[in-house]
Amino acid sequence: MRFAIITIGAAMLAGCVQNADYQAQRDAQARRELASTLGDRVPGKPQDCINPGFTDGPQIIDSRTLVYRQGARLYRNDLVSECPSLAPLSTVIVEIRGSQLCRNDLFRVVTPGMSIPSGYCRLGKFTPYTRAKGG
Repeated sequence: MRFAIITIGAAMLAGCVQNADYQAQRDAQARRELASTLGDRVPGKPQDCINPGFTDGPQIIDSRTLVYRQGARLYRNDLVSECPSLAPLSTVIVEIRGSQLCRNDLFRVVTPGMSIPSGYCRLGKFTPYTRAKGG
């Protein structure tokens, strides 16, 4: 009996290690995608709201980061907290209150193949990224 418990415990520990490795790989992939998306742009002062008109996006980077594109300018949004349902190919449904897309606006996520949206998640501040002048 003792052998079975040790074997099960070892299998559970191996699963945790594999999960940690998988999460580390996903985090590294998200960092590479964000770096590729932002390119040589430099960050500006974070702001509470952006005008959603003429804005493409969001591009989902990971469960904590969205990027909106407005021409050559990009806005990185680091969510208030993790949104576990947020993954590539998901649809983001934002509840805009007023004419601006703002910090603390709520959104839900619809996963491909599903029709029921996730629980609510909240947007964070928008950090503008622009190309360096003269570059």
